[in-house]
Amino acid sequence: MDHSPVNENSVRDVQRALHKTIKKVSDDMDSFKFNTAIASLMELTNTLTQAWERSDLTSDAWNKAVSNLVAMMAPITPYLSEELWEATGHESSVHTQSWPEWDESLAADETITLVVQVNGRLRDRIEVPVGIEEDTAKETALSSPKIQPHIQGKDVSKVIYVPGRLVNIVAG
Repeated sequence: MDHSPVNENSVRDVQRALHKTIKKVSDDMDSFKFNTAIASLMELTNTLTQAWERSDLTSDAWNKAVSNLVAMMAPITPYLSEELWEATGHESSVHTQSWPEWDESLAADETITLVVQVNGRLRDRIEVPVGIEEDTAKETALSSPKIQPHIQGKDVSKVIYVPGRLVNIVAG
């Protein structure tokens, strides 16, 4: 992997995608939902392909992600997984490896998208930190440039906040 400077955000994004995928594939395999497990593995593959093209990951982050991807592929594509496992420098069989484990803290999103409504109609979506305080969420929604035209000159009688989901502004 020819490296550009390491981008910590990219490393964090790949780690998050990896741990979300491990959790999702583990749950899907336990529930015999093989089609959605495969779809999740394909999404992770696309994320890793984009990271490869940017060349901004540490080799450790790259190797860990690829090794875990191949290990999760093993029950579905045993021969291909064994070949990939060997090609990535591992000496023992991929089929003797333990199943990857996810770290909930690494899988957690740092931001969420809040829907902002004015009088019940969708007017904006805003990215805010996870765990944002109610007052801060309301303030952010009210100051959004897309919301301003809908509330300008009107009396804002109520602002309803549903944590992690939406802000509804009642203006008359």
